[in-house]
Amino acid sequence: MAESAFDDHAANGRFQLLVESVTDYAIYMLDPNGRVVTWNAGAERFKGYTSQEVIGEHFSRFYTQEDRDAGLPARALKIAADESRFEAEGWRVRKDGTRFWANVIIDPIRGGDGSLVGFAKITRDITEKRQLEQATYQSELQFRMLVQGVRDYAIYMLDRQGRVTSWNSGARAIKGYEEAEVIGHHFSRFYTAADRDRGAPQSALETALREGKFEAEAQRVRKDGSPFWAHVLIDPIYTEAGDHVGFAKITRDISEKIKAQDELRQTQAALLQSQKLQALGELAGGIAHDFNNLMTVMRGSADFLLRQPDLLVEKRNRYLHVMLETAERATSLTSQLLAFARRQPLEPEVIDLSVRLDAMAEMLQRTLGNQYDLRLNLSPALWRVEIDPTGLETALLNAVLNARDAMPNGGHIIISTSNVSGSDGDMVCLAIGDTGEGIPPEKLERVFEPFFTTKPTGKGTGLGLSQIHGFAVQSGGSVRLESEVGTGTTVQILLPRTAKAFRAEADDASSIALPEGLKVLLVEDSDHVRYFAHQLLEDLGCKVVEAVDGYQALRLLEAHDVDIVFSDIVMPGISGLDLAKRIRQDNHDLPVLLASGYSSKQFIPADQREFPILRKPYKLETLAAGINQLLTPTP
Repeated sequence: MAESAFDDHAANGRFQLLVESVTDYAIYMLDPNGRVVTWNAGAERFKGYTSQEVIGEHFSRFYTQEDRDAGLPARALKIAADESRFEAEGWRVRKDGTRFWANVIIDPIRGGDGSLVGFAKITRDITEKRQLEQATYQSELQFRMLVQGVRDYAIYMLDRQGRVTSWNSGARAIKGYEEAEVIGHHFSRFYTAADRDRGAPQSALETALREGKFEAEAQRVRKDGSPFWAHVLIDPIYTEAGDHVGFAKITRDISEKIKAQDELRQTQAALLQSQKLQALGELAGGIAHDFNNLMTVMRGSADFLLRQPDLLVEKRNRYLHVMLETAERATSLTSQLLAFARRQPLEPEVIDLSVRLDAMAEMLQRTLGNQYDLRLNLSPALWRVEIDPTGLETALLNAVLNARDAMPNGGHIIISTSNVSGSDGDMVCLAIGDTGEGIPPEKLERVFEPFFTTKPTGKGTGLGLSQIHGFAVQSGGSVRLESEVGTGTTVQILLPRTAKAFRAEADDASSIALPEGLKVLLVEDSDHVRYFAHQLLEDLGCKVVEAVDGYQALRLLEAHDVDIVFSDIVMPGISGLDLAKRIRQDNHDLPVLLASGYSSKQFIPADQREFPILRKPYKLETLAAGINQLLTPTP
């Protein structure tokens, strides 16, 4: 018995030592009436009372006056006695009168017979925890008020599967749904049917997860079914531990912005159309002026010849030469127009610019006259270029004549070539400089426009630099123009370098003799051109069968044996190119020669064409050369 009593005493001592050592909790006992029986160090620390000050005092002194008036202390003891536990949080009062927020637990203590002998009371100061919770709550409340107050943006959350978990007033205003209508529903309901069918909603979530963000502009659908343009941003949401819990989604209605952009584009398109019409007006006026001059000469000469049937041969030939010269000028004008429009059919070949320019120098000097000093500064090791020689000659002549016109009192013209390497690759530069009047800065920007000229009225067509620009661009290059008033102007034509080899000259290319009795199917929709081509072919000794279109040509091929087909490209119904393909399909060995004044599509290099093309206007020699080349077997 003595040993057992000693053990109990020792255990009680250890328990008391444990309770007394706890400083974070007030652990003390009350008698059945609520008076303090014990008091530990933790109670003394955060309530401020020593054990001598509170032992025997009623525990209600730790409650606020409001709680005491409400009978809370007695109610707490009654609940603990009746329900074996009371727990609550509330304000308590320290000795100095300051308040703290406490978590309180009261447990009844009963004797061996079950009678109530008192209460065990544990109190903890959780003021900091409450302040943190209140701060968090206030922050969340303010954030919620902020989000709910935004009406220009739909701000809401999705769970991991894309179901809506929150909904702000902006989402309601923009999309038309009340919160109860969308919470728990998949966000794909805001997409168009086409976007849903192609899996756009799921793709957006996957992109947000993979890249950390999804952003796009697209059409979305309101509750009433009306579409609107939206700027959409989706961000994945992670916990502090890095677990993915959902998505934050922000949507803004940008319909007005898209509408404004569309209106701006329409305005720009209308302005561009207006500028096109203005340019077309200038173009038509320029064409009418130049062609009327040319046609005046042609018509006057032809009328005179018709009225003078007995005119001497020498005089008749003089008029015919004038008509031929005028026709050549008309052809040159057409070529310049097509070059500007980038529809001039080119016949490129590999050349050395220095060699070609050296050969042209004498002709250019004769054209300029003795008042002008033409100098050549040609690179001896120039890279090869692949260009249309005729286009080059026209461009060079235009540049030289412009230089001449800029120096009415004479001057120097320098033509130079050089190799240039830069960001655009390897280029060959052809430069034509003069010591003339120069071009004012305000006019420099417009010099490549058709029929814009710095020359006095009647002194130029305004097509020279336009042709140069068109030729350079079609050749894969560009044009630069530098000018200073009173000093002179330099035109630089940059042409891409080629690695292709020079083409061997054809044998006897100038011959116009054709095999005797050659049978030709002529296909041409223009009556006048068909008559002219028929006469040329007969003069070359050919037997001609005529067709006005591709359909008639196919029928005639079934009824006639011909040696060659000569067809225009641009015709109603079946084009010349389609006709040639049909002929190749049905008659593999029948040669086809095509003719065209311009290419309705982008230029096709000569070595990539399926069929040879003869450029209009053609004459007896070029027609014969084209047929001979077609009939000559390829080695």
